Amino acid sequence: MKVFNINAELNKLIKKAQSQDRVAHYQLYQKFAPKMLSVSRYYVKDMQYAEDVLQKAFCKAFLNITSYEFKGSFEGWLRRIVVTSSIDFLRQKKNLMIQTDDFSYYEHAENPLDEVEDTSQIEKAIEKLPEGYKAVFCLYVLEDYKHKEIAEVLNIDIGTSKSQLFKARKLLKEYLQDYKIKSSL
Repeated sequence: MKVFNINAELNKLIKKAQSQDRVAHYQLYQKFAPKMLSVSRYYVKDMQYAEDVLQKAFCKAFLNITSYEFKGSFEGWLRRIVVTSSIDFLRQKKNLMIQTDDFSYYEHAENPLDEVEDTSQIEKAIEKLPEGYKAVFCLYVLEDYKHKEIAEVLNIDIGTSKSQLFKARKLLKEYLQDYKIKSSL
């Protein structure tokens, strides 16, 4: 059986980009921008600001593309830059309001997304979350960060991260229950 690298074309493109080939930068941007914009939108509500964050994230990525060592996926590497840039934007705009309280029982909240099949309603519900809740929820659920990592990124206590996640899940459950009631009428 012949084994071949399905990412060979992408790796060639990345190598060109690492040698500062502008066409390769553009091609990578074209390939990943739509998906990365949706990542940015999870954190930044306003589309224009999300697009600005995306542009800055790609600039950071292209300035530091030589640090990508082909370990893990390029998309994951780029996604991390977009998430960090989005969080930096929220911090800079001081839109990231996080209440600080610590209740250990918050850690074991159920996931309201398990019961919903309509992903557009999930996205709308996430969009409605307050910025602090949304940031923690997205980092934990979508980006698979641990509470310790979230605490470091957002400069909060681990307990605060846990409580924000609990509250986000609780609000999401309320939003999604409202949707279920309205759709059954």
